[in-house]
Amino acid sequence: DVGLGVLERLKLKSTFYVLPNSVARRQAAWQEAVKQGHEIGHHSYTHACTANYRRSNALEDWTLERMGEDLDRATAEIGKLLNVKPESFAYPCGQKFVGRGAATRSYVPLIAERFLCGRGYLDEAANDPEVCDLAALMGIHFDETPFTGMRKVLERAARDGRWVIFAGHEIGKLAYQTTDVGALEELAAYVHDTAQGIWLAPVGEIARYVKSQRD
Repeated sequence: DVGLGVLERLKLKSTFYVLPNSVARRQAAWQEAVKQGHEIGHHSYTHACTANYRRSNALEDWTLERMGEDLDRATAEIGKLLNVKPESFAYPCGQKFVGRGAATRSYVPLIAERFLCGRGYLDEAANDPEVCDLAALMGIHFDETPFTGMRKVLERAARDGRWVIFAGHEIGKLAYQTTDVGALEELAAYVHDTAQGIWLAPVGEIARYVKSQRD
């Protein structure tokens, strides 16, 4: 409700990682996001996370087969609702496993088979474009971050030739899991300043460029 207008005003294009059920409730609004040129990414069908977060729908109880079915179901639903096929995936809660103990398995290979790239969450570093695993990219916390914190991350990344993926949730007034509009305004001015040498684009667009350079 807030983010689309802010991003359009600031001339920022982003990647929205969506759940089909949420899109279905606000289909027209999400179609507008597509029309404005934002990337629609994939965030699974049921958003399974560790049992330590919630006991229902816990990854510890999942199998790779079940995860594959969940991913394919979401892809089909997003296609029906928005007429797009997502090429970028965001791991729910940033977690990349199913199962428990000795039976734990990574589902990164499932993402590598189905998508151009997969993005984590709450990671500690920017990505090295030359060696990063496109199916397990690092995502840096964005919510509740003042512009001074954003700039510090970007300055370090620019110096080292790194790729920053800021991962957030809502856009509005500064609050839990919300990126502050004022901080976004300062960020936009910073990245649009060509002297900074920063390229800002949706995740999939940069992933395609990285892959093309490697190829």
